[in-house]
Amino acid sequence: MGVRVAVAGASGYAGGELLRIITGHPDLEAGPLAAATSAGTPVTQAHPHLALLEGSAFEAMDPARLATADLVFLALPHDESAAVSAGLPDEVPVVDLSASFRLADPRAWSVYYPTPHAGQWCYGLPELPGARERIAGARRVAAPGCYATAAILALAPLLAAGLADPGDIVIVAASGASGAGRSPSAALLGTEVMGSMSAYQAGGTHRHTPEIEQALRATAGGADVVVSFTPVLAPMSRGILATCTARLCQPDTTTADLRAALAAAYDDEPFVRLLPEGRWPATAATTGGNAAHLQAAADAHAGRAVVVAALDNLGKGAAGQAVQAANLMLGLPETAGLSAQGVAP
Repeated sequence: MGVRVAVAGASGYAGGELLRIITGHPDLEAGPLAAATSAGTPVTQAHPHLALLEGSAFEAMDPARLATADLVFLALPHDESAAVSAGLPDEVPVVDLSASFRLADPRAWSVYYPTPHAGQWCYGLPELPGARERIAGARRVAAPGCYATAAILALAPLLAAGLADPGDIVIVAASGASGAGRSPSAALLGTEVMGSMSAYQAGGTHRHTPEIEQALRATAGGADVVVSFTPVLAPMSRGILATCTARLCQPDTTTADLRAALAAAYDDEPFVRLLPEGRWPATAATTGGNAAHLQAAADAHAGRAVVVAALDNLGKGAAGQAVQAANLMLGLPETAGLSAQGVAP
């Protein structure tokens, strides 16, 4: 018998990716699978690729039922997640994939979210300094957002090393349509997305902006961090490609200096790979895995550091990262059930 885990919001894209990982995990087994609007319907009706769950059905959203598991994943919208988590006993470990508990500052929350600030949980990005120990000792963990994961991994080592100016950061990141969730939307129809890229929530209005600034502020020793973030919808189902730039602190900083900082931070990391010099990240290489690929260059002409990050928004950007945190919380090998390799073609 493995560790029994529940998934709330199991019918969505992130929920389905959680189930795919759980069913292949050597130490976990699926417990209650809750999906309020799909209660009673077969799991394979929503996720036909999950053959091992043939015969299982979604359940109603009952916190008492979820609490019978050894750990609960919440793959819900932020307003629903906060409500469900309030009904879970303190002793039950919880990993939340929503934004509900990521931000420490209630004022920052109120700018981007219409609901009351629910507080802050341990931030679940293991690759940040000291994060593994904090996650392993936590009973409540907030998994980072997909865009935020790419941007933070790309920039945190440069800020920590004093190579990049935290007050002048620009991020342009493209994401696949699954990042918007499974709820029907005319803007996400195949006929609208195919053959087209479009920016959205530009001008500092995207909700991952304060999350990125908060995490980078900690790595920059509390210095003011200012991020201009423009998200882009790309004609693909999953993946993120984030181009992250910041003004160089010293004009003579080289590409080798930037790569050295990234290598020092990630050479021993199982899921973050600094690509060989000259090879740039591609979303296809990370599809289906829990890896993030990075490459850096010093733009001497503009005086800026450039770091490009690729990851699967449903993998390292959501479900894979949540399982990575859960492994730490449960005392399991951090890499259990997860792969750094993608799927091709």
